[in-house]
Amino acid sequence: MTEPQFPPPPPYGAVPPVPPAQGGEAAPAYQSRPPVPGPQYYANPPGAYAAPVGGYSAPSGAYQLTAPAPKRGRVLGVVAFVLAIVAAVVAPIVGGAAGYSIGFELPSVMERLDASTSDLSFLSPVRDQVLMGEISFWLGTLAGIAAIVLGIMAIVKRAGRAFGITGLVIAVVGPIIFFIVLGVSLTLGAADGSGSI
Repeated sequence: MTEPQFPPPPPYGAVPPVPPAQGGEAAPAYQSRPPVPGPQYYANPPGAYAAPVGGYSAPSGAYQLTAPAPKRGRVLGVVAFVLAIVAAVVAPIVGGAAGYSIGFELPSVMERLDASTSDLSFLSPVRDQVLMGEISFWLGTLAGIAAIVLGIMAIVKRAGRAFGITGLVIAVVGPIIFFIVLGVSLTLGAADGSGSI
């Protein structure tokens, strides 16, 4: 399809006629053609947006790499790591100490236990140790949840990513460590309190 401003193109394969060759005469000199006018470019109407011809702009130069992102601080990842250490190391140590004390007193408490009731008053002789174990559990839980959240944020924002990943993994494993330490310390305390070791 052609533009309405230009004449239709000649049919495919059409060649202008060649003048017949004449015997002994020299070929006539070529006549110079008038120069072909260049394509006409029309200006945009006033108030119109300037748009490149054909809808695409010409490349503005060679491909250039984007500037590297500025390096972010590691604070977020380090905080997640420290909170994970608190949740997975400090809380189990405090809980283990409380568990050993509870276990040490447990054999004497078990003698007064009434199996027909579900009353927890049998733990009243070791209520301070139970409270210390509960506080260490809940503080470890809060520190672990904060470490998980901050670890994910550090990974996404690439701010201390390695510390964030490490903190996330440690915080997820923290409750397992806590209950293993608590179970072992209760068992050791009960064995020591009963005198069977």
